[in-house]
Parts: sequence; C-alpha cells; structure tokens
Amino acid sequence: MAKSASSRKTAYCCQNCGAEFAKWSGQCGECGAWNTLVEGVAASRPHGRGKPAAAASPVQRLDQVAEEDTARIPTGLAEIDRVLGGGIVPGAVILIGGDPGIGKSTLLLQALAAVQGRLSTLYVTGEESLSQVGLRARRLGLPRLDLPVLAETSLEAVLETLARTRPGLVVLDSIQTLYTEALEAAPGSVSQLRECAAQLVRYAKAKDCAIVLVGHVTKEGAIAGPRVLEHMVDTVLYFEHDAGSRYRIVRAVKNRFGAVNELGVFAMTDGGLREVSNPSALFLSRHEQPVPGSVITVTRQGSRPLLVEVQALVDAAQAGNPRRVTLGLEGNRLAMLLAVLHRHAGVALADQDVFANVVGGMRIQDTAADLPLLFAALSSFRGRPVAQDLVVFGEVGLAGEIRPVQGGEERLLEAAKHGFKRAVVPEANRPRRAAKLEIEVYAVGRLDQALGYL
Repeated sequence: MAKSASSRKTAYCCQNCGAEFAKWSGQCGECGAWNTLVEGVAASRPHGRGKPAAAASPVQRLDQVAEEDTARIPTGLAEIDRVLGGGIVPGAVILIGGDPGIGKSTLLLQALAAVQGRLSTLYVTGEESLSQVGLRARRLGLPRLDLPVLAETSLEAVLETLARTRPGLVVLDSIQTLYTEALEAAPGSVSQLRECAAQLVRYAKAKDCAIVLVGHVTKEGAIAGPRVLEHMVDTVLYFEHDAGSRYRIVRAVKNRFGAVNELGVFAMTDGGLREVSNPSALFLSRHEQPVPGSVITVTRQGSRPLLVEVQALVDAAQAGNPRRVTLGLEGNRLAMLLAVLHRHAGVALADQDVFANVVGGMRIQDTAADLPLLFAALSSFRGRPVAQDLVVFGEVGLAGEIRPVQGGEERLLEAAKHGFKRAVVPEANRPRRAAKLEIEVYAVGRLDQALGYL
C-alpha cells in the first residue's frame, strides 16, 4: 500500500481549462487564468500498445445523408419550450446553470411533473435526500407525485439504473456531485467533470435519452468547471435573476437544435415558478407623469421583441473625472455614444456624470438601444421629459448616421400592442404597412434629424 501510494504522480490541474502541469505557477500557461492550478493525482493515460485499432467510420457525401425530422417533446412549460427551440430533443444533453437557490431544482421538478405520463422520467439527486425532494414536491403542489427519484452520486450506479429502467428524460442534480470510480480525483474536480460528462453524453446519444445536467456557477457567473463541459453538451442554459426580484430569466447561450439568445421569463411564487406570458409589462414602469431621462425602447431577445425602459441621469461632475456608469448596458458603448453626441449634435457632456440603467435588471446587448440611450441622456441633461406614448429604437454609427436594426416591423407591432402611438425608427426600418400598425412612424437617417424631432 505504501509503495502504491508513493508511486502516484501528482500534477497541478487548471480548474478553468483542464490543462495539467508538473509544477505549480500563479498563471495557467494554456488559458492565462490566475490562481486556478490545484494539486491532484495525475490522470493515468494508457499507452495504447497491443490495443486493436478502432474501425473507421465510412465517409459519406452530404447529399447522401438521409434527412431526419427532429421529434421534439413538449415540456408543458411554454417558456422552456421557447428557449429550447420547441421542446426537448431525444438524445440531447442540456446543461443549466444558475446561482444557488435561484430555483433550478424547482423548475426541473415542475417540468418532470408536466412530462410524466407522456414520457418516462428519472430525477437523480446528489445534493439532497429523497425526503427533501419529496417535501419540495408537496410544497409545490405538483400535479403528479409518482416521479421516479434516485439519490446517488456514483456514475457507475447511475448508468446501471439508466440501463435497467430506460427512461426517456433524466435530470442529474448536479454534475459536480457525480464521480466515477475509474479516477482517483475528488468529485467536482476537472477530471471527474470531464469524464462523467463524456460518459453521460455517450449514453444519451446511444440510447436517445434526453439528459439535463445541473451545474453550479462561479462568483463570476460562469458554470464551474472546465469550459470543455459547455462544448460537450448540446444546449447551455443560464438561470438569471436580479437581486431582490422575484422574476427569473432562462437564457440560452448555446443550442444546437434552435436559436440562441432566446429567453423565458418566470415569476417565483409560493407555488413554484409561474410563467409570465407578457414579459414586456415587467420591464415597463409607467410613470404617472412624464419624467426626464426615461425612454421606452423595443429590444429583441432571440425571436421575441421586448419593451424595456432605458433611464439616464446626467448631473454635474463633483470630481475632476466625470463618471460613466451603466447597469444592463455596455459601458464602453456609452462613452462612444456620448462622443458621437458631441461631435455630430454639438451637445457636450464632458463635465457631466452620466448614469444609465435598464429597468428590471434586464441586460441589453442589442445595438437598437443606442438611440434611446442618447434620447434619455439628452432628456435628463435638458430637464425635459420625453412623451410617454413614444417608443424609440435604432443603432447610432460613428459618422452620426442612424443604422437599421433587425426585426423593425415586429418591434413596432409589439409597441402598438402596448398602446404606444408614435415611434422614432431608422429610415431603413420604415414599415411598408404603417397604416395597419396603428402607430405614427417618424423615420430618421441622421442623429441631428432624430434630436430635432425630440
């Protein structure tokens, strides 16, 4: 025993990319991350001598590949089906991450209860006991309590159960608690995560079993473990929320069977997560009277247009260096837009603090928020409010031009549905059927033209 223990080789493994090194250093030489090397047992790699070579797969042309219709399984939750692209695909592996206590287990339990009866399911928990899962299910008032549940952390035991019961949908909560006896590393380490995920993906593809993996997130908001874990799965979902808010957002950042950047909106209640059918109403804070610095815009999240309120506060800088603070928007883009406002509209805010915020905790990466952000900043700077029935969207270029955005007509339809009467849009987004939209559209091509209308 002493001889075998002393013969083990130690290595330092990066918790970010999975690279192994013989010596410790402060920075990983592969991915450049700092303070991510952790000491562990080096993974043994077989030399491969004497092993028969695997048979090569035949090469086919694309026009010879038979087309297969991807059958999707509805989960019973319309918001989840939207994010997944229409439902769960048999054989797909889905990774969902989120902060502790955000509601990942609650959401998946509700989805399994909705699917049960149409598809055989299995819930594998490695963090909670069976009694804890049962208490949560009764507290949520699930319509079906005959859900098969397994409390296990050994990957070999889980695969044996899957081979015996042959479920069509499996939830593993969480991937960081699983371990395989083939490796000596601790559960949650890079080597364990990589090997367990590889075997689960192999089983899902071979048996057409959909598997949902729950992953923890780091303090930076990324899923813990190597990034190769996100490359191995078919779909990556992030469960997000704003601190102190009861609303939850499920966002797809990778989806091999649908569009990315789709989102589903839920509200946390005493009976679990409830779907929000009209999410635009969440991000609009209708004021009793018009206030300066508030502009409504229509952003696009995947295929869904959303109305959000962009707020700006411009105040004289008290220190020598004016501040540029953004919440839900990109800070560098705000600095660029203020430079464009000065150069092409003659409005100088170099001695002013500028604070920008998106109401409701929404994060916007859509360039259509450029023009409403400038409208809000100028409205706050002049102290003159923007009309409450006005909606604005458009990208602002460095030359002062207003560039078109994707889905102009869908954005106008969403605004008209919520009672807005006027809209400032790019010239190239001028609708062809403006009369049918029941909204007055003012198309602009330059920044000074847009500000003149304001």
